[in-house]
Amino acid sequence: MRPRGGNLDHTFIKGLELSELFYKEVVKPILAKRFSGLTYSAALIGLGSEVLGFDTPQSMDHDWGPKLMLFLGEADHETYHNEINQALCQEVPGEIHGYPTSFGHHEDGTTVMTATDTGPINHGVMFLTVQCFFKYVLNFDPTGNIRAVDWISVPEYRLLMLTSGRVFHDGLGQLEPIRARLRYYPDDVWLYLLAAQWRRIAQEEAFMGRCGQVGDDLGSRLIAARLVRDLMRLSFLMKRRYAPFVKWFGSAFAKLDCASDLVPIFTRVLEANSWEERQTHLTVAYEFVAKMHNALRITEPLTTEVSQFHSRPFLVIHADRFVDAIRAEIKSEEGLALPEHLGSVDQFIDSTDALRYLNRFSAVYDENVAA
Repeated sequence: MRPRGGNLDHTFIKGLELSELFYKEVVKPILAKRFSGLTYSAALIGLGSEVLGFDTPQSMDHDWGPKLMLFLGEADHETYHNEINQALCQEVPGEIHGYPTSFGHHEDGTTVMTATDTGPINHGVMFLTVQCFFKYVLNFDPTGNIRAVDWISVPEYRLLMLTSGRVFHDGLGQLEPIRARLRYYPDDVWLYLLAAQWRRIAQEEAFMGRCGQVGDDLGSRLIAARLVRDLMRLSFLMKRRYAPFVKWFGSAFAKLDCASDLVPIFTRVLEANSWEERQTHLTVAYEFVAKMHNALRITEPLTTEVSQFHSRPFLVIHADRFVDAIRAEIKSEEGLALPEHLGSVDQFIDSTDALRYLNRFSAVYDENVAA
């Protein structure tokens, strides 16, 4: 068996397209021939650059290739998944459109397409049930009542990975309704998260200049970068788009319709060589985003001009004004019961490993709401 990395000797096919071809040309015919009458759904959702459409030939070096998720009913999964697996191992061809259909493993456990001249094929079809998969990713059942606490205890990238990608066939009739339900936050949860994001800006907007004023240029740059990131995340919220994992955060931001205006401004902030110059460009960004807020018409119009921070020579947008105005629009008991300035797990935790422990976050929120 010969591992295949990121080198490509033919036209690159995006992962979603390749996986759909794999389903339609290979998996679907085998299922129709060997398991006629089987009810199933097929999709490619979840983790992976190809699910978001950001994959390139470099992505081929791990966890990429002709693969898909096959969802079966609870009883059919228990009865047939081993038999279907064996049929695919024996009948899937060695390649599709020039890409190997068999996978090997790197030392770190990630998979890699691996060309083979003999069977069986170690194919990339995963066998799942809808309920188990979504419960595993979300830590709650999205077919039941979804509480406000449930929404904010899940990292945005997980909601994005479930609502992105593509459903190739939904014979079970479950995937598309769940994805539609998870498409974006309910209104009061959205308002809560908007207010929490403005609060993050309010807490640090005066510090970039203060660090620069005392000669801490590195600290000033660092806080400017944090403010840029927070303004970008606020923009995702304003546009009602889930923000992805950090690797694709900038790439996804560039697709927002406000990016053509904001990216040049943010770039000038990050390139500035003095805190005064940084402040000049941040001022433009603050005022632009404040106008975006007013365009949402979720509160009465707020002043969009920056002004001095008390008696100090720092120009800020006074972001707490937006926090108070937005929180005043939250009407539901569930929304009002959420911890006032905590926000979602993404807004108060910045650890990839910590964000894996969703059961701990839902417990923390439940305790705060009960209190």
